[in-house]
Amino acid sequence: RSFKYHRPRGIATAGPEEPNALVRVGIGGRATPNLRATQVEIYEGLEARSQNRWPSVDFDLAGVASAFSRLLPPGFYYKTFMWPRQFWMTYERFIRHAAGMGRAPSEPDPDRYERRHVHCDVLVVGAGPAGLAATLAAGRTGARVILADEQNEFGGSLLSDDGSIDDAPATDWINTAAGDLAAMDEVRLLARTTAFAYYDHNYLGLVERVADHISAPPETIPRQRLWKVRAKQVVLATGALERPLVFPDNDRPGIMLASAARTYLNRYGVRVGDRAMVFTNNDGAYRTALDLQAAGMATKVVDLRAGPDGPLAHRAHAAGIEVIGGHAITATKGHRRVASVEVMALDEAGAAITGEPRQIDCDVVCSSGGWMPTVHLFSQSQGRTRYDDDLAAFVPDVAAQKQRSAGACNGTVGLGACLVEGHAAGSEAAAEAGFKAKGHQPKPPQAEDEEQSPMRHLWLPPAPKPVGEGAKAFVDLQGDVTAADLALAVREGYASVEHVKRYTTTGMGTDQGKTGNLNALAILANIVERPLPEVGHTTFRPPYTPVTFGALAGRDFGEFFDPLRKTPMDTWHEQAGAVFEYVGQWRRAFYYPRPGEGKWDAVNREIAAARESVGILDASTLGKIDIQGVDAVELLNWVYTNDWDSLAMGHCRYGLMCGEDGMVFDDGVTARLGEHHYLMHTTTGGAARVLGWLEEWLQTEWPDMAVNCASVTEQYATVNLAGPNARRLLADLGTDIDLDNKAFPFMSWRAGTVAGIPARVFRVSFTGELSYEINVPAGYGMALWTACMTAGEPYAISPMGTEALHVLRAEKGYIAVGQDTDGTVTPDDLGLARMVSRKKDFFGKRSLTRSDMTKPDRKQFVGLLTSD
Repeated sequence: RSFKYHRPRGIATAGPEEPNALVRVGIGGRATPNLRATQVEIYEGLEARSQNRWPSVDFDLAGVASAFSRLLPPGFYYKTFMWPRQFWMTYERFIRHAAGMGRAPSEPDPDRYERRHVHCDVLVVGAGPAGLAATLAAGRTGARVILADEQNEFGGSLLSDDGSIDDAPATDWINTAAGDLAAMDEVRLLARTTAFAYYDHNYLGLVERVADHISAPPETIPRQRLWKVRAKQVVLATGALERPLVFPDNDRPGIMLASAARTYLNRYGVRVGDRAMVFTNNDGAYRTALDLQAAGMATKVVDLRAGPDGPLAHRAHAAGIEVIGGHAITATKGHRRVASVEVMALDEAGAAITGEPRQIDCDVVCSSGGWMPTVHLFSQSQGRTRYDDDLAAFVPDVAAQKQRSAGACNGTVGLGACLVEGHAAGSEAAAEAGFKAKGHQPKPPQAEDEEQSPMRHLWLPPAPKPVGEGAKAFVDLQGDVTAADLALAVREGYASVEHVKRYTTTGMGTDQGKTGNLNALAILANIVERPLPEVGHTTFRPPYTPVTFGALAGRDFGEFFDPLRKTPMDTWHEQAGAVFEYVGQWRRAFYYPRPGEGKWDAVNREIAAARESVGILDASTLGKIDIQGVDAVELLNWVYTNDWDSLAMGHCRYGLMCGEDGMVFDDGVTARLGEHHYLMHTTTGGAARVLGWLEEWLQTEWPDMAVNCASVTEQYATVNLAGPNARRLLADLGTDIDLDNKAFPFMSWRAGTVAGIPARVFRVSFTGELSYEINVPAGYGMALWTACMTAGEPYAISPMGTEALHVLRAEKGYIAVGQDTDGTVTPDDLGLARMVSRKKDFFGKRSLTRSDMTKPDRKQFVGLLTSD
């Protein structure tokens, strides 16, 4: 059933361009909706269900929409559901229920998905005649070559052809080529693999369907594998798609592409009917007519061209096929299957029909409007296309990356020409990747090309009634978009191709308009009376065909969805019975309950230890960014609101960071380690964001600034000792650092050894109490922690979790960025206006001068005086 009108639909194609035959395959968590029946391989136990119907595909209640189609033009939902406003919630439920295609499974997916990152010298996409020839040529040079094709076997169009290559059947050449490639050590063959996206720097995304064709795949293999390929050179040999002709009631089951009928007959041994009508404007469809006639089907040809005179047409006459030249199909009859067609003669210009209609019985209509090069990946690579008048299609023109197109996707016609072009493309790609053929090389495969007569381009052949008044002539079968819909869109002011696409939903289905887009563009060009190249085409966005979320996610789901970062002391915290919280991907001890203690009993005990004796905190998660270079202080002055020119070596300073909007987005203490060397501390959750912020400015705005930044968060473990006995405990651990107040004042740091471990000790007050932060290489973190716990026993040392830390900081009046700020808070709102320099510029300074920032009634952050 079709999406909008729920009209009966049948299989229209034999590949990824299928707009109609969408099914839900599998059961439970393995079910996948919207799979194209033309690509699903049969396997024992396969279960497939029709979609977009209720209660059944034979009797679909929503089919009543077809009878009221005049009330459902493009954009009807924009106009209908705006009034009365109080009914919107009802409208929304209705729209959400009617929208979408297929039904996603509600159970968890039991399958495994993998991904691989690979590099190669040459990537060939498409294993048709041009792709195989290119891979053979490149592989013989010794280059690392990957050949990817979405079908389960190589050969492309040759699998449905009876042609010959090198004076032998084409299938023999395919088998020989595949065998030769399999024997090459540096060639990787990927069948059942779709190249769905082409990104910058020859980076392509491929999805391999590893086990979709297996009923009970073993646990040792994934269901699908995502390949992320970086190639030095790319050869696109993606072939071409046949486009249908547009005529009244062209969507009945049994109306399909001529090439599809030929594929089902020659490749799968399936006759698509008993009485065939081939409707064409080119010579290619005569091959289908000849094959169907030879298979015992009564076949007739209706050709838009008056007096078709090519070699294939002559062969059709000789085979007893009636060829009706200069005519068009003007109507079809039948309900769940086409039963007959009406044909009428065209005038010389093809602008009107003449004479009386002739009714011809048939049970299948094979439509062919010519061939469209598959330029999707080329366009995604930012290559420029051009319009080819002979093909009446867009073809590759100027490549933007190190790639070349070959064969039918390049607009090349004829098997022999495709083979020669593919061989040349493979050789050239390998040579540019640094591999040249050595010694005698085989010549390109040879095949004879049959002469082709010119096509007749009638994008919308005339019919007895004007567009919009007679039967529907469908342009986009999946979206139920008709030629009349395109005309309506233009009348309502949508003349841009991108606007028409969105207003009518042309090309917005799972097929991405593969069969309908070019017809829609041409009909639009005729309506607005502009040349088709001037109208242009819509953007080809990835994916080329739909990709499962499972393939994209790989193993990044459940506990692997987000990395879990643990400090070097995490095992100790777990053994101590800590309750954990998660901050910025880090697992941090929240509090340490003892037997019989509740949360607040434990937190209050930890707070008391820090106030009365000594508490110990694992602060390893704080962001640490190493900043070095002669321009380091200049960068700090831009990033922080306060001044940094006067910071002496061996000292630390607290700073606030604002975004360009003047709002506080991070804070922390930065220490000067050397003349041009600083260590910046950030919040736990803000470390990556701050480093990205620094790099954005350094890489895009100030690439000449002599400063480098590196994250060292994971390189160091940090133990914070806080409380009145912190200095005594540090001395008991054994250190060569002078801990005297004058020798080691507040907001300074010293290097030395602590408990025999090389360390940097920072005298900063993270908790508000007397504190020392000890930074040691991460590998010494656990040793330092256990040494502190042992030495701290006489002081009744207690580990502190983050909740105790929050209380201590709040009572001290220290802000917590991300908790006390929300992206709308300025330094002045926090009572920290003294932190804003009036002498220098910094990020966000101009925004802080806006009138709204100085309004007296802005919300202010204030402290509350506790009663005890």
